[in-house]
Amino acid sequence: MIDRYLEDKMNTETKELISKVPHVTLLFWIIKIFATTLGETGGDALSMSLDLGYLLSTGIFALIFIAAVTVQIKATKFHPYLYWLTIVATTTVGTTLADYATRDMGIGYTGGSAILLTCVVISLVVWRWVMGTVAVESVSTAKAEVFYWVTIMFSQTLGTALGDWFADSLDLGYLVAAAVFGTALLITYLLYRFTNASRVLLFWVAFILTRPLGAVVGDFLDKPLDHGGLNLSRFTASAVLLVLIVAFIYIFPQKPAETAH
Repeated sequence: MIDRYLEDKMNTETKELISKVPHVTLLFWIIKIFATTLGETGGDALSMSLDLGYLLSTGIFALIFIAAVTVQIKATKFHPYLYWLTIVATTTVGTTLADYATRDMGIGYTGGSAILLTCVVISLVVWRWVMGTVAVESVSTAKAEVFYWVTIMFSQTLGTALGDWFADSLDLGYLVAAAVFGTALLITYLLYRFTNASRVLLFWVAFILTRPLGAVVGDFLDKPLDHGGLNLSRFTASAVLLVLIVAFIYIFPQKPAETAH
C-alpha cells in the first residue's frame, strides 16, 4: 500500500513536471480575456499611438513572441508568469499582424477572417493527425507545444480580424459586438455544462471566442469617441490590464493541466 502511494505520488509529480500549460478553470478564462484585451490595446499603442505602423510593430512583437515561446518550450515545468507572457505576446503580434493584413494589404476583415479561420482549422487537424489528440492536457512534449502555440497564434490573429469584422464591417459597434461574443461564450459554457459535446472542441471554441471579445473591448476602451470608443490612453489601459493579470496570477495560484477539460 505504501509502494502504491509512493508510485501515485511520483506519477503526479512527473505529470506536473512535464505539463506546462495551466489547468482550465474560471480563473483561466478571466486572465485570458484580460490578456486578449491587453493584446489589442498594447498592439494599438505601438502601431498607432507611437506611429510605428503595423509591419514594424508586428516585427517587434514577433521577436518578443519567439523569445517567450522558446523559453516556454525549453522550460521543464509550468511557470504561470512565463505562460501568460507568451499568451500576451501572441495577442499583441496577432493584433498588429491582422491589422497589417486586413488594412495595409487590403485583404479586408471578411477575407482575413476566412483565411485565418482556415489556418486555425488546418492547424488543429494536422495537430490531431500527428499527435492523436488536441486536448490541452496532452501538451507535455516539445512537438505538442509547437502545435499548441502555432494554433494559438492563428486563433489570436483571427480574433482581431473577426472582432473588427463584427464591429466595423457589420456595423454593430464595439459594445454590441462584445455582447455577441459574450453570448456565444455563454452558449459554449451551457453546452459544456448540460450536454455531452466534446470537451476538447468546446475548449477550442471558447479559446477562439475570447480573442474577438477582448479585441472589441480593447477597441471600445481606446478608440475615439466619434468612433464609439471611450478614447482612453492605450498605454494607461494596457498598464491597468497588465497589473490585473499579474495580480490575478499572484493572488490565485494556478496548477498545471492534469485532467481533461
